[in-house]
Amino acid sequence: MTRPADVAPGAEQRPDAPTHGSHGLPAPAVAVIDGDGTVLAWAEGARQLLGHRAEDVVGRPAARLLASRQGALAGGTCLPPRAHDPAWTGEHEHKPRMVLDVRHRDGRVLRVQLDVSALTGPDDERCWLLAATDMPDGDARQRAGEPAVQALLDRSPFAVAVWDTRLRCVCLNQKSRRTVGLPSDGRPEPLMREALRGFDLAAVEPVMRGVLTSGEPVTGHEARWVAPGGGPGAGREVVLSSTLVRLERADGTALGLCTISTDITQRWTRERMALMSRAARSVGTTLDVMTTAQELTDLAVPALADYATVDLAESVPLGGEPLERMRPGDSGIPVFRRAGLASIHKDAPESAFARGDPVFVPPESPFLYVLHHRESHVEPVMDTGAGSWLAGDPRRARIIRETGMHSVMMVPLMARGTILGIAVFVRTENVAPYSRDDLRLAEELAVHASLSLDNARRYTRERVAALALQRSLLPGALSGGDAVELGWRYLPSDRHEGVGGDWLDAIHLPGGRIALVVGDVIGHGINAAATMGRLRTAVLTLAALDLPPAELLVHLDEVATQLTADAARSGDPAPPIVGATCIYAVYDPATRVCSFARAGHPPPLLVSPDGQVTMPDTPPGTLIGVGLRSFESVDVELPEGSLIVLFTDGLIETRNTDIDYGLDRLAAALRRAPSELEGLCSQVIMEMATTSKPEDDIALLVARTRVAGPTVDAARPERRRSQ
Repeated sequence: MTRPADVAPGAEQRPDAPTHGSHGLPAPAVAVIDGDGTVLAWAEGARQLLGHRAEDVVGRPAARLLASRQGALAGGTCLPPRAHDPAWTGEHEHKPRMVLDVRHRDGRVLRVQLDVSALTGPDDERCWLLAATDMPDGDARQRAGEPAVQALLDRSPFAVAVWDTRLRCVCLNQKSRRTVGLPSDGRPEPLMREALRGFDLAAVEPVMRGVLTSGEPVTGHEARWVAPGGGPGAGREVVLSSTLVRLERADGTALGLCTISTDITQRWTRERMALMSRAARSVGTTLDVMTTAQELTDLAVPALADYATVDLAESVPLGGEPLERMRPGDSGIPVFRRAGLASIHKDAPESAFARGDPVFVPPESPFLYVLHHRESHVEPVMDTGAGSWLAGDPRRARIIRETGMHSVMMVPLMARGTILGIAVFVRTENVAPYSRDDLRLAEELAVHASLSLDNARRYTRERVAALALQRSLLPGALSGGDAVELGWRYLPSDRHEGVGGDWLDAIHLPGGRIALVVGDVIGHGINAAATMGRLRTAVLTLAALDLPPAELLVHLDEVATQLTADAARSGDPAPPIVGATCIYAVYDPATRVCSFARAGHPPPLLVSPDGQVTMPDTPPGTLIGVGLRSFESVDVELPEGSLIVLFTDGLIETRNTDIDYGLDRLAAALRRAPSELEGLCSQVIMEMATTSKPEDDIALLVARTRVAGPTVDAARPERRRSQ
């Protein structure tokens, strides 16, 4: 059974209320009486209007249904005398109409509008077809329609409407008429029914009903009206901010309701646009899933909700035990993990689960409906009755009652065909139920947040994979043997692009010598990590040939160039190697000579036993993979106990500082560092990374030299060898 279009929200129909047609207008209650006033037929609509069953009425006088003897009854019928003049016989172009007070079965009096048509039965017997339509309460209509009151209302700059106790509109002032596109004069009822279809009745209904029941006025209630129909003005939108006040009789009983509204369309539009603008700036500022989810809830509270959560499905792993392996709890089955949570109340008493916790929901709950059907769910007035889904979740039901949750929206978070989770918006202190327009706004916010969440999810997935690949390709442990004592650190970056292609290695060579290698592939992500693995393998292979450092870099450049060419010929979609830097050093403990060669890599630093930091003059060389093969070796003789410090540019470079400043900082850190190499590496990393999070991967390799023969105290001049 549908609600009449001119019945305001909250006007819930009783089982015996009149039925309504497919267009939302009341269907008339129909009966047939004969010339003597005896009821011959009694339709279902008449039963629903007056409560009397057909078997209790048919064959009995219709006059017994009247509230009083209204007019002289002609021929014993319940019709006034004029029902027998020619106008009532169908000869007049308009059907006769009258207003009567009739008695309901329960004893109350209803005012109905009665349309009468003359019928001719068998043997030319005259009968009457009566069609009755329920009318609004007389008191509210009469008072609102008094000339002085109407004149005052028409002068008001506000849109004023008066509603009867059944929340049917009985009066609109001129401002209201203009707002909803009604003519300035004439009877409003036929056009009003059409115009009022433009309101979101589900959102307005509970507020009006609450004011009528409690007598407490409501201010600042926002409602959106859209012009119905297919005419030129169809689709026009108006947003109203309304004050609702109950009209009362002298004894305090409800007479009706008055709404006083102001057009706030422009302000409302600006506020919504401002909220979306804030979302673009403040949601998705990082590629961290938890941070993005929290940003969405922080934005929604209090602008759209008093309490909001973001719960992510298993498609967005947040760590911990997989949800499908967890056992059901008292509140249902584990389906989500809570990633975002915000409330206008301290400590969020509305939340049964903390951030990071698994979220349990009943199997028949709307949470799962939204997740599986990928459709939003909105309850302008939450159903907390015994037969609702909350019956299976007493803990959540108790929290809802204690915190005053009364209206909820659940919106799916989807991106690129993947369901990521749901966002839940709840109102507690804000008395306005959620409207269709609130749902549209929530869905727009969800679309923006979903893209950011999916980007963060993809980044996290690729970063985890790249880190796993990188860990598998990097050496598990390094040993300096008898040649050097080693210390090293590797620190992945927090950059959005993912982990880089930094690597380090220590390779034992014939004659007790050792090769020290540090390299850095240009780029980030899985491809950079894979390229790093190829180059590290190539260096290990070339080192077995016992080549001088510069010659080894020449062959490494050839390998990288060949790999790029092979990938281009095979149509490999993976990006080619666009370059890498590398430093290759060979230390001989018998001669205390260390040979260095660089390929576009930062220079090494040397720390003497007495703490002096120097930088040997080593030509920079060209990048690996560009094919220029211009490298040069430099030999430096070192005292026993000297430190050879190799590193990638992530240790010394930031976006705001150049490499020279970084080298100075590193030299100062090395002077203050402890002698023990593990502690030295930790302190250097800590000092160099104190100003900000690492913007690039950091690789640090420190070797303390040993000797295999007699020692000397000073370093000999550098000797260069070109390739």
